[in-house]
Amino acid sequence: MARTSHDGAQLLQEHRDAFIDELWLDHDLGGDDSIMPVVTLLEEAAFHGRPFHIGTVYVHGANPIGAETVVRSLSHWKYRVRRAAA
Repeated sequence: MARTSHDGAQLLQEHRDAFIDELWLDHDLGGDDSIMPVVTLLEEAAFHGRPFHIGTVYVHGANPIGAETVVRSLSHWKYRVRRAAA
């Protein structure tokens, strides 16, 4: 579990070549931090032809616009994404 975008990106990089069955993302992480740096990492990996191997990305949070942005962004890059209830 990671509570900051920096820690989330680092954790994903540590498991770069592993299959991740479920990845749960919350848009707002507190203060000025959001999940968007992690989303950018996932997008860039897919752009370069080496997407992360993730079964399903679940996006939840109390910020519906932010959560929908994450869903759209990752869906565009062919990640399997589901919106979870807040």
